[in-house]
Amino acid sequence: MDDKKTYYKIERETLKTYQLNNSLRMTNQELQSLKALNDRVSLIDVEEVYVPIVKVFELYYQKHIELHQKKQELLEQKKRTIPFIVGISGSVAVGKSTTARLVQTLLEQKYPDKKIDLMTTDGFLYPTKVLQEKGILDKKGFPESYDMERLIDFLISVKTETKPATAPIYSHEIYDILPNITQTIDSPDILIVEGINVLQLPPNWDIYVSDFFDWSIYVDADEENIEHWFLERFELILDKAKFQPENYYYQLANDDRQKAVKMAKNVWKTINLKNLHEYILPTRQRADLIIHKSENHYIDKVFLKKY
Repeated sequence: MDDKKTYYKIERETLKTYQLNNSLRMTNQELQSLKALNDRVSLIDVEEVYVPIVKVFELYYQKHIELHQKKQELLEQKKRTIPFIVGISGSVAVGKSTTARLVQTLLEQKYPDKKIDLMTTDGFLYPTKVLQEKGILDKKGFPESYDMERLIDFLISVKTETKPATAPIYSHEIYDILPNITQTIDSPDILIVEGINVLQLPPNWDIYVSDFFDWSIYVDADEENIEHWFLERFELILDKAKFQPENYYYQLANDDRQKAVKMAKNVWKTINLKNLHEYILPTRQRADLIIHKSENHYIDKVFLKKY
């Protein structure tokens, strides 16, 4: 990435100075409840990285409010809240979910009078039955495995209408969309949308998911680290599923562990790494902020877009 041309690189030592006069606080118990299965994040990370990120967010949010207030005045429209939408992207297993939940929690502290919702685009994956019918079950997570038209219609509804919008919910335990269960997003002030596909530009579309974003984050790390985290998470999932017969991974968890890990390594190489190279990583330069992780999920620097 040619970060010198398009991004300001901010090392952690510099970034943490931006959290001076911080009024945001979090207990370790709260933090642990937000952390993904094998993610590593500390209260120091919150203070030195995420609090400064919220300060950057505030610049964009205030501009958003002013812009839409003036636009409504110009058009003599009735005043209403236009949701500020944040997109959070990055590879599988890089820690997007933890980042999304941390940002949501800190924004709820920062703006206690605002309604702040969070959703993931996993819910817009086609159900397993549909993927099988299309012959793309092995492409799960690739652009073609998402119902992008439905996702875009959902975002249009959130951004432009006052009525509630509903989104499907994906379960990692059953490895499928939950039947007859949806998430309702009803007039949020801020909506955080997390997923590997949120910054992608599918061909031959007139409008893209990212067109609805007012700010975006890409969580980045070296491939070797992401692969390690993916395999580490896979084994933890197996440990959890071992005593849950209804879990998708139950049979695998009670089979030969070496065989299961070998299969996971192949999944990483043939599916997740290919998806990262071809569809996810190329979207990194579209993000307003890039969070870079080194070993053990340690955030060593961020990149802030210059324009």
